[in-house]
Amino acid sequence: MILGVGTDLANIDRIASVLERYGDRFRNRVFTEEEQRKAASRHDEAGTYAKRWAAKEACSKALGTGLRMGIAWRDMAVSNLPTGQPVMRLTGWAARRLAEMTPPGHEAIVHVSLTDDHPWAQAFVLIEARPLASDMRA
Repeated sequence: MILGVGTDLANIDRIASVLERYGDRFRNRVFTEEEQRKAASRHDEAGTYAKRWAAKEACSKALGTGLRMGIAWRDMAVSNLPTGQPVMRLTGWAARRLAEMTPPGHEAIVHVSLTDDHPWAQAFVLIEARPLASDMRA
């Protein structure tokens, strides 16, 4: 069952300007250390940050809150599996909100898809509630 859907579009040039103007202050407020390491290792640092910014916005929408109600940017973090597939990890208030949304006997799965085509970066987040294996009936 689908619990929430969110999407966001970010302008890479705008993120580049924010990075130039605020630098580490912006990076440290919005992105986890892991996200910062990933962006620093990439040829297109601003594009990498823009996709992650869009993912955080999309995730907050899928959680049904937007960026309010105590949710913090760093409560949502994008990393990648060895295959390159992006994954979203929730902590803090975002994790508590996800737990509240998840029906008993289910686990929440957060799916995320990222793309960019300069000057745009886009993210799509879908939150799925999947029955726990012990609750599945034959």
